[in-house]
Amino acid sequence: GVLGHVDTGKTSLVKTLSSVLSTAALDKSKQSRARGITLDLGFSAFLLPLPEHLRRVDVRDGSSGGGGGSVAGDGHVGGKSNGSSNSDNGNNNNNSKNSDNGNNSIKSNNNNNTNPNPQQETSSTSTKLQNKYDLLQVTLVDCPGHASLIRTIIGGAQIIDMVLLVVDATKGMQTQTAECLVIAEMTTRNLIVVLNKIDMFPEDEREERIKDAERKMRGALRGTKFEGASMVGISA
Repeated sequence: GVLGHVDTGKTSLVKTLSSVLSTAALDKSKQSRARGITLDLGFSAFLLPLPEHLRRVDVRDGSSGGGGGSVAGDGHVGGKSNGSSNSDNGNNNNNSKNSDNGNNSIKSNNNNNTNPNPQQETSSTSTKLQNKYDLLQVTLVDCPGHASLIRTIIGGAQIIDMVLLVVDATKGMQTQTAECLVIAEMTTRNLIVVLNKIDMFPEDEREERIKDAERKMRGALRGTKFEGASMVGISA
């Protein structure tokens, strides 16, 4: 979710990052263009190479390093394999006793379904999943910044799992910046502070002014869950 005070450059940042745009992206409505501000939620996306920690997902249960569950023959995570537990419940003995009644075929099928090397099957399925998903899509939810649209901002924050808190580096914390920070605390554990408009600083003072802006934001974040949040200076 891209949140912040009005006129901090949120939509400009979204435009810079996005490679896929929805019909509601980048203030396409006539009202937004006429007023020069974001009035509704905008949706767009960009693609990244699949991170290594996602490539190492345990295919047995679909989580990193998790246990339990298994992979069905069609490669879906969470399915249960067949024919691997009959030997533990005595069914093999029943099969041998009933061989004269035509049940040899059942025993034969169970034996055929048992993989002598389950690790090899898991490894093969893992490779298939990795080959299938080479890219990760990151969806951006561009939220308004005007005070009168706080309900729309809250609506956008309910469908995100990370906040890009866009701050005008020349102004620091503003009214809606603080409100967006409160919303972020209620809705997510992940936040990155984006200090925008650093090109407005004189070049010979830029590095020092950026450090000063970061220091002030650290002070504003003190006491919140985002005290250690990453910060990045940009010009979007």
